[in-house]
Amino acid sequence: MAHTYEELAKYFADTPIEVFGVYRTQLEANRIYGGHVDKPTAKCGVIIALEGEAEFIFDDRERYTLAPGRVLLGGARRRLEIETGENGFRYCLAHYMPSGPTDEEGERRLKDVSSLEAALDPDLLRLIEQLLGAASAPDFMGLLEKKSLFYQIIANVLQSERYRQNEESYPAIEDAIRYIQTHFMEPLTLAGLAERYKLRSKYFSHLFTKYSGTGPIEYLIRYRMNKAHEWLLTKQFSVSAVARSVGYSDPYYFSRLFKKHKGVAPSKVGFDSREA
Repeated sequence: MAHTYEELAKYFADTPIEVFGVYRTQLEANRIYGGHVDKPTAKCGVIIALEGEAEFIFDDRERYTLAPGRVLLGGARRRLEIETGENGFRYCLAHYMPSGPTDEEGERRLKDVSSLEAALDPDLLRLIEQLLGAASAPDFMGLLEKKSLFYQIIANVLQSERYRQNEESYPAIEDAIRYIQTHFMEPLTLAGLAERYKLRSKYFSHLFTKYSGTGPIEYLIRYRMNKAHEWLLTKQFSVSAVARSVGYSDPYYFSRLFKKHKGVAPSKVGFDSREA
């Protein structure tokens, strides 16, 4: 089952990941590589096609054609066969797995394969080179750099896929997101935001949701709650002051909204280690 870029972003944001081997591999032309037909893959992989073409066949039924800029994510514990094209195939592979135990749903996700598209621009190629360079570092700073670069590559790939799927609308929606983040303390409305971009409210909401995974007003509320949480943690401001700072004149309404989103009353932030 393929996942959307927002679902994948949530997974990598929420799940502690351990990064293993990183390789740049060249496969010969017109060959069939069946090393994982009898011995299934042990780990998930990020596979970024660099040159040539190949078909990745999982469990004899799922087929993905990879050419420069195509990316596969996942695919643990699957039977895999690779058929290369007439020019061979060169790719970068980074193995990863969740660092903790997984439940039944997590096990299914490990096996899922998602196919994405990412421009092989200088930024991505630079990150790949840096990851390959850091891959064998034995010290903890090197291990930290490897993990950091891995996440940067994931973010780059998912952002590239997001732009591709929203090619016409993403400049406006990116601007809208920046506008919300800058003016979150103001009384923003869906109609006002849509008017700013000369769009009907319903259509603007559709484009925003498709791009970000949530509607513009829900995005605004979540952003306000995150800001409020940051300020409440400092213990320097009252609940009423924080409420006003994020755009709510009624502290009681703010408190209900905050508890709904964060699972704890704003007056209790910092006292309960289990809070969201």
